[in-house]
Amino acid sequence: MWTVVYIAPTLAIAERLKQLLENEGMLVNLRRVDVDDAGRGNIEIQVPDGEAEEAHEIITENLGRLR
Repeated sequence: MWTVVYIAPTLAIAERLKQLLENEGMLVNLRRVDVDDAGRGNIEIQVPDGEAEEAHEIITENLGRLR
């Protein structure tokens, strides 16, 4: 099963977070929810259940640098 670890406000931020997590060896799925043509909306960042805690820590440590 997949777990949502973050909901990004733009596709650009979601893609950067996906790359960050993939560089750490994680599987990542992006699920677009109500995204407009400009890439704004809600993009769920999902990882396998067993990687959710680690993914959340990585996002928390790096989020300020990605905005």
